[in-house]
Amino acid sequence: MSVYRTAAQKIWADHLIKSLNSDQDLLLIDRIFLHERTGPALLSGLSLSNRKPANPKTIFGTLDHIVDTSISRSDDTLFKGGKLFIDAFKKRTHEFGIQLFDLNDPRQGIVHVISPELGIALPGATLVCPDSHTCTVGGLGALAWGIGSTEGEHAVATQTLIYKQPKQQKIIFDGKLALGVTAKDLALALIGKYGVTGGSGHITEYTGQAIKDLDIEGRMTLCNLSVEFGSWTGIVSADEKTFSWLIDKPMSPKGEYWELAVNHWKGLASDDEAKWDSELTIACNDLEPQVTWGTSPMHSIDVSSHVPQLSDLSALIQNQDYTKALEYMKLQPGQKMTDIDIDIAFIGSCTNSRITDLRAAASILKGRKAKSHIKAIVVPGSMETKRQAEAEGLDKIFKEAGFEWRSSGCSLCFYAGGESFGEGIRTISTTNRNFEGRQGIQVKTHLASPLTVAASAIEGKIADPRPYLKQ
Repeated sequence: MSVYRTAAQKIWADHLIKSLNSDQDLLLIDRIFLHERTGPALLSGLSLSNRKPANPKTIFGTLDHIVDTSISRSDDTLFKGGKLFIDAFKKRTHEFGIQLFDLNDPRQGIVHVISPELGIALPGATLVCPDSHTCTVGGLGALAWGIGSTEGEHAVATQTLIYKQPKQQKIIFDGKLALGVTAKDLALALIGKYGVTGGSGHITEYTGQAIKDLDIEGRMTLCNLSVEFGSWTGIVSADEKTFSWLIDKPMSPKGEYWELAVNHWKGLASDDEAKWDSELTIACNDLEPQVTWGTSPMHSIDVSSHVPQLSDLSALIQNQDYTKALEYMKLQPGQKMTDIDIDIAFIGSCTNSRITDLRAAASILKGRKAKSHIKAIVVPGSMETKRQAEAEGLDKIFKEAGFEWRSSGCSLCFYAGGESFGEGIRTISTTNRNFEGRQGIQVKTHLASPLTVAASAIEGKIADPRPYLKQ
């Protein structure tokens, strides 16, 4: 291997226990995060096989996927059978001495929000979770990826996993972001241009001036959508902005250990001469806010444009998929995106529910109201984020604008037979997936940034946030 390496290659090498046959490597896993949707079966399997966690102190659990997010929530849940999952998860985490962020714990929240917020996820660390959006914390410079329950059971029991090292991909976001263009728009533009397999088989590192300018929350939003790009995971090399963000986090290193950690993290940035298996560039200077028109994140276009003709699209989108998407979304080619009426405005999920997301949406909503027919919902990503937003008065802005203000959880990011927007409803959402039925039976989802969702709530239809920001 070259002496020049990417950030991911350096972290991989730091965690290599032993190289096995067929290019397989045995890796040390620093942190394992579990949640109540898949955690009970995983830990029960461990118990049935008479095994125990290798190191319970490296394992954390949270309740987030199926919990009630109403203000007066309890262990009861709208998901059928969900109480059994919650009770079983509590029992197993207690049995194995795993720290659980329960609903009454002030640190509770969505796994990919609280792991960096608490300093559990750190630059240079390996972190896994049975959830596909674990790549989110790559925004801190961690090497993090989603795993299956079987892998999760093995990781808990041994603190190791076996993998062939993926290829290395570099995405350069060249230029400066214009007013109203966010990390969510960067991600949707990337997937819209190169498709949902653009990062397949790769660890994707995001670079360029636009990435340097992003705050840490924005970098996590971008990395969150790496899995929608097809990447094994996404990462941004840690820098001074990362260190400043982490320094006061509860579980970050303290005192002399902090200085030692930062010195090590600085050496993990990708070398200028590192070799990449794939390089792609996105020009950012003229990029607009993005919104999806179809049933895949790759169906992303400028908010000011029209529902595309098939001839307008790249060969990545086939006729059958195009036609099916339009039929499901009940749209016609040529419709102006900003003429499409919506029923729901949803701000939440591990993609866009952090404090900077809430501040952005509130900046547009302040002094304004959502259309009277719009059901508008805000679900903070963690209870810490909720408290911070309330301390800043953001909750009042949302409530005065007609939004429901909830407690933390995954909420209506996905539908599994519990709470629903209502059959056939059209929503604009800050979430990460707009698949058929993702947010409910026949629900039609348009993905967008918090700014775009807020502007759309005001107008009752998909809206460009830029005029509000200029005001």
